[in-house]
Amino acid sequence: MKGGRKLDPEERMLWGKVAKSAHALPGRMKQILEFEQEEEARLVAEERAREQARQAAKPKPPPRLITQVVDIPVSLPAKRPITQHQPLEKPVKKKLAKGRLPIEARLDLHGLYQDEAHDLLLDFLLRAWDRGLRHVLVITGKGSSMGSEGALRRAVPLWFSKAEFRILISSYEWAARHHGGEGAMYVRLSRGTNRFSGHE
Repeated sequence: MKGGRKLDPEERMLWGKVAKSAHALPGRMKQILEFEQEEEARLVAEERAREQARQAAKPKPPPRLITQVVDIPVSLPAKRPITQHQPLEKPVKKKLAKGRLPIEARLDLHGLYQDEAHDLLLDFLLRAWDRGLRHVLVITGKGSSMGSEGALRRAVPLWFSKAEFRILISSYEWAARHHGGEGAMYVRLSRGTNRFSGHE
């Protein structure tokens, strides 16, 4: 009400109830409407203040770590090329077959188990390479007496692709018929500047 003291909250609530249940006297409706508007605004302000106080009293959550998956292209290291032996040149094979190019050493693996044959073949090639030999003959046998290819005939080319053999061998090819045909191989040893020691 204008000109008087301000009502405390309880008095204002009581006045609001009375005002709603009573009929206004002529000329007082304006004052009642003003009072109701003031009361509504006060209630809204009080509720807002209480909400702000509640929010301020809440413990703040820790900062949220936001991770984002980024598609970064990765450059993979290039695969090292696998060194493969080149077939023995036809002119060289012809010379070996006709005896114009000497076969400087021979190794016969007939009748050996694969473990024995592997070790013996590696030792043979190491010794030949260490002595500076260039062309040797390795006899595996065809293994066709029972109607199937021999184990050594299949295994020796696979061994040649391994690192310990690959550094010794330049190329290889199945031999001419009179040297064993597909049961023997002409092997050309690589030319190395460093020789293994300890081999006779």
